Amino acid sequence: MVKSRSTVFLALTLCLLSVPAMANDAGHSDPIAPVLLGVTGVLFFAILGRFLARSLNQPTVLGELVMGIFLGNLIYALGGDFILVLREGTALFDIVNLSLQGEDLRHAVDLRITDPEVAEKLWTVISGEWGGALFGIAHAVDVFSRYGVIFLLFLVGLESSVEEMRAAGKPSVKVAVVGMISPFFLGLLATWVFMPEADVGTLLFIGATLGATSVGITARVLREINCVHKPESHVILGAAIVDDVLGLISLAIVSGIVVSGGIDGYHMLQTVALATLFVVAAFFGGPPIVRAVIHLMDSFEVREAKIFVSFMFVMSLAWFANLVGLATIIGAFAAGLILNDGYFQRWQDDKDPRQKCLKVKDLMAPLEAVLVPIFFVLIGLQVKLESFLSMEVILFAMTLTVAAVIGKVVSGYVAGNGLNRLAIGIGMMPRGEVGLIFATLGKGLGVINDSLFSAIVLMVVITTLMSPPLLKRTLAGGCND
Repeated sequence: MVKSRSTVFLALTLCLLSVPAMANDAGHSDPIAPVLLGVTGVLFFAILGRFLARSLNQPTVLGELVMGIFLGNLIYALGGDFILVLREGTALFDIVNLSLQGEDLRHAVDLRITDPEVAEKLWTVISGEWGGALFGIAHAVDVFSRYGVIFLLFLVGLESSVEEMRAAGKPSVKVAVVGMISPFFLGLLATWVFMPEADVGTLLFIGATLGATSVGITARVLREINCVHKPESHVILGAAIVDDVLGLISLAIVSGIVVSGGIDGYHMLQTVALATLFVVAAFFGGPPIVRAVIHLMDSFEVREAKIFVSFMFVMSLAWFANLVGLATIIGAFAAGLILNDGYFQRWQDDKDPRQKCLKVKDLMAPLEAVLVPIFFVLIGLQVKLESFLSMEVILFAMTLTVAAVIGKVVSGYVAGNGLNRLAIGIGMMPRGEVGLIFATLGKGLGVINDSLFSAIVLMVVITTLMSPPLLKRTLAGGCND
């Protein structure tokens, strides 16, 4: 069985290696065909990574991420230079934008790609006969992955609520605040020691990335060992909700500083003011708009209304967040916090009981299930293992990991007496998908280079792998009753 699976995997890898040849013939068929093949190929390997992760009892995000790392570096090592269109990520779109602004395409490549050897290979790929088709594949994968992140944060928001944040309690709030501040400054210090020449944007973005927490991984472990009812679990889950909000606030401020070009009092106040305006407008203006739209859908089935309203609302808030200079994921998260099934009570007399049982989360989850894996595979594809040929990068990655672990473990010790404070700190440790999203945004803004990105991804992988077994051990006993 293992042999047959390996054979299938190898065959599909070779099939993906043949994409350029297929793209080369795209002129004789539907031009969208290579895009369909590329996106489907990425999704297939995401599913394979998820399957392997579950087989090894690991978080699915790790399987998708590691599959992307393996696939990208394997194809590149085997001479598949066309993989550069995915490995270079946003750099490729920057090159195209420079070209559209009148810059010579070759010069644009040299401006955006600092490694001369990589620049030469990428130029050969995008200027070749099938360069257009490969760019179409890269663009489609990028768009799908961005949609995936939006729906991921929307569902995270759906699982939280303003009421839950209010009910989190002082221990959860203290853990969240310390769990954000401590790793932020430790990460900032570690980066400054290894990269004294780094600009303010780089320092702040790495600090913000270390401050993030992925509660999804911890929640899964707590459910597995039947510990959700423990007081420690309540503190962890409550802190994670507050941590999400604090993390997105820090992301908004850091992104504003990066875009403005430095720490400037006026720009910081402007960013905070715009973020405040967005929150006020979303939380006070969002519900009436949702109710008005729902009122216009009386003739729709409840399932249709929930899908259409949810999709339009999350996309509108994501766009609105971008309009005021914030990340789209902040708008998506806010949409999740605001929207709930209570808005659709007008269908409570629906004669079909199956319609009434359909929740917004259940209806939107399939979109997230298909699109989010593409995002994590794409992140893995952009991790360049050759970056770790430098001992300095390895040491920096290990230092970041230590800072990430200590920063979160310390947060557990402010939870108060009578609790397993070490378990609480470990529960806040995994960065998972949230850390990866922060790192990707930093790379897109140009403040995180390939080496830093690879080091951050390694930190995310290690903290995510460490947390489940350590949490099980520290909470062992008294859970399975």
